[in-house]
Amino acid sequence: MTGKTSSNTSRRFTPLGIIFAFAGAILFLYFVRKAGLAQIMDGIRRLGAGFILILAISFVRHVVRSIAWSLCVEAPHRLRFGDALRARLMGDAIGNILPFASFVVSEPAKPALIRDRVPLMAGFSAIVIENIFYGLSVVVFVFSGMLALLLNFSLPKGLRLASLITLIIIGLVIVAGVFLIRKQLKFISGATGVLHRHGLNEKWVGKARTLEDRVYGFYQRNSSRFLPIMFLEACFHLAGVMEIYVTLSFISPQQPPTLFTAFILESVNRVITMAFKFIPLRMGVDEAGTGKISKVLQFTEAVGVTLAIVRKGRDVFWAAVGVALLFHRGLSLRTVARDAEEALAEEVSKPRLRDATEGT
Repeated sequence: MTGKTSSNTSRRFTPLGIIFAFAGAILFLYFVRKAGLAQIMDGIRRLGAGFILILAISFVRHVVRSIAWSLCVEAPHRLRFGDALRARLMGDAIGNILPFASFVVSEPAKPALIRDRVPLMAGFSAIVIENIFYGLSVVVFVFSGMLALLLNFSLPKGLRLASLITLIIIGLVIVAGVFLIRKQLKFISGATGVLHRHGLNEKWVGKARTLEDRVYGFYQRNSSRFLPIMFLEACFHLAGVMEIYVTLSFISPQQPPTLFTAFILESVNRVITMAFKFIPLRMGVDEAGTGKISKVLQFTEAVGVTLAIVRKGRDVFWAAVGVALLFHRGLSLRTVARDAEEALAEEVSKPRLRDATEGT
């Protein structure tokens, strides 16, 4: 498999991505009109300069996950915080702007952007490990939020069913995750082995085994880092709760928020983010989900839609920062996306012996 083939694969997603983006924009306009443009604009005016505080809190989220990524890089390599933060902002900009980029190149782009500091496979393995820690924290956080929502509020039938399905899916994910970790099943290399029999380059199988060995062996080699990384991921979610709490304090003076309602809203936001990552800025679906949950929590639908729009403004700001960092390096979004794919393909073409000497 070559970089060209990989690029062609990602381009096949583009028409579908455009369709989803267009549908999201229509949904966004519908819910803005339904909630009331005047009420939304009034909420944004009340927020005013408070948006700077929102940006400061959201910056904490980038900081803690950048530190967590740095902690997931194993010796003899070392990832400096500044390099990790810049790569994260640039990679997230790709994921937020390009349709389907989160699935294809957003995460690989981050280690590709710092491969002059850390070898690509070492950086890529670290970002995979950090995402596993993040995924574990999301599972715990969302499960707690959905359970709190079900036990403390009277939900419409459809929303109750969706919450129950979410809890069941999370339970299955937890069981599957525990099983995979305990048995250390080599499902990635197994899958690439099957694909190899259907034409995939054999070297992808070797790289998959190397990645699995690094991921499964990380805890045994770095057990002292486990709790600090989990603490950093917890701080990410805590900052999200505080961000919603502060936003609602500005835009909903008639119905002041509590940390409990902010916690539930953030857990729902995590579900929306994970489920609709392929839609740029989660256009439309964020307004729909947040608006409905806000009504359950005794806020107005306009407050929920305004909250979703404020989050979009935050995402646009950090995406702009990421794009500015890319332009400063003479890069564009699609150039980085293409380079990330080609870098991984080039890494696969190297002898596996180098991996053994580089990552153990």
